[in-house]
Amino acid sequence: MSEETVKIDDEAPGFCLPDENGKEVCLHEYKGQWLILYFYPKDNTPGCTLEAQDFTEALEEFKDMDAEVVGISPDDIETHEKFKQLKDLEIKLLSDTEHGVMKKYGVWKPKKMFGNEYFGVIRSTFIIDPNSRIAYKWEKVKVRGHVDEVKKKLAELKE
Repeated sequence: MSEETVKIDDEAPGFCLPDENGKEVCLHEYKGQWLILYFYPKDNTPGCTLEAQDFTEALEEFKDMDAEVVGISPDDIETHEKFKQLKDLEIKLLSDTEHGVMKKYGVWKPKKMFGNEYFGVIRSTFIIDPNSRIAYKWEKVKVRGHVDEVKKKLAELKE
């Protein structure tokens, strides 16, 4: 199952996950607006911190384009809460400790580090349209400049 991946124009796989406050957040709550859904490996690591800060900094611009931003990682809600407080983040962070949603989106895959193979999150971003379809996606995201790419693509998709 972890090798499956969603494609552009597919219906976005539904989900309900807890946010940093333990409140359940579901995909269907975003129907009728755009959603930037990004998956990242771990709170409080350099790349993930930069990505979350960049999305937070651009949050008002995304809201002006009728889009919300939601991040998902395997971290628990307590870790998310500390991460948001420590880094002054405004985006919503969801906890997928069982990796079920990550598997549905095809971002929980084998990785290698120092010759060891393990499963982990492939940093990925999806733009989900107001009809809950995948409008665009990025896999194996490089953090620097990524949020600007997402803003640009969202603007194009809305034309």
